[in-house]
Amino acid sequence: MANLDHYVGRMRIGLVANPSAVDSRLRSTLDLLTATGRVSALFGLEHGLRGHVQAGERVEASVDLRTGLPVYSLYGDTLKPAPEMLADVDCLVFDLQDVGCRYYTYLYSLLYLLEAAAEAALPIFVLDRPNPLGGEVVSGGILEADLQSFVGYPIPVRYGLTIGELALFFNATRRIGADLTVVKMQGWQRHLLWRDTSLSWVPPSPNMPTTSTALVYPGTCLLEGTNLSEGRGTCNPFEVLGAPWIDPHALAEELNGLNLEGVIFRPTYFTPMFSKYQGQVCGGVQLHVLDDRSFSPISAAFHLLMVIASEYQEFQFLEPKGGRYFFDLLAGTRRLRELLEQGDKPGLFQLLQEWDGQARNFAELRREFFLY
Repeated sequence: MANLDHYVGRMRIGLVANPSAVDSRLRSTLDLLTATGRVSALFGLEHGLRGHVQAGERVEASVDLRTGLPVYSLYGDTLKPAPEMLADVDCLVFDLQDVGCRYYTYLYSLLYLLEAAAEAALPIFVLDRPNPLGGEVVSGGILEADLQSFVGYPIPVRYGLTIGELALFFNATRRIGADLTVVKMQGWQRHLLWRDTSLSWVPPSPNMPTTSTALVYPGTCLLEGTNLSEGRGTCNPFEVLGAPWIDPHALAEELNGLNLEGVIFRPTYFTPMFSKYQGQVCGGVQLHVLDDRSFSPISAAFHLLMVIASEYQEFQFLEPKGGRYFFDLLAGTRRLRELLEQGDKPGLFQLLQEWDGQARNFAELRREFFLY
């Protein structure tokens, strides 16, 4: 925290954090900063300040039992700090681990915090953290503007930036004009995956228990928009997937026959304790990543959806809400759903190629925001 002291001085801090905000000795940012007596307000994003709230559940405003400080919810009545929430702070400090993937709501909380900081003329400090997927690979198409939501902004699925670099990108491309400072990491390089950092992994959300989860998440998160279980309610969310009507051995055999790089699909049965198919036995597969550099989670998800949509008539997309399919909000386009519904395999492969081109273009665009 010595670097942060240099910036914030004696300012009263509004802290945005959760359990993933720790130093190399696993001491929490929350404890370290509140011990200075300078934190005057806390903010809880999705999953809450203490990380105990399940995905999508409302986070209530409260008083933190450990510190006695007010906790303002940014995943309840409002997603953006109201002026009264900022009345007793002189600056904002944002410290959360992200997973390098477009679907994660923390990214858009950061975007709204930048806007609120600019409107209130408050400096905002982002404590940078490693992208667990590294800073080199960019993949997935650019989300279409009319599908923007709290799970998607017009960037690729894997954007290849740290959370601090993404803050710089948002601030510049949205012309927010926040007084933004990114407190840089020491020793991180773009080619490093999480396993290369020697850091301990603290789950940034309840269904992101390991770095193996983070590796597959850019692909298998798409299943949230379907009637397939994405493994929530099991010990391996996003790594196991299926439904009561799937034959796991037939599915695994067909997927492994595609010879996708870096992954093996193992047939499995599982019973979710909550979420889709709670208490029901599901057949499906578990993704075992053998080579995390050659493995493409998006390509794996493409092929998985293509096989299941063509082989199982029970497969469906979740019903739209407000005129938009949740699957489309995740995919960033309506075309993927439509092509799957039509069984248009050539069209699917063409879309995948288009996504590759969009990712290459973004890979160049993002360079001006590199800090490492």
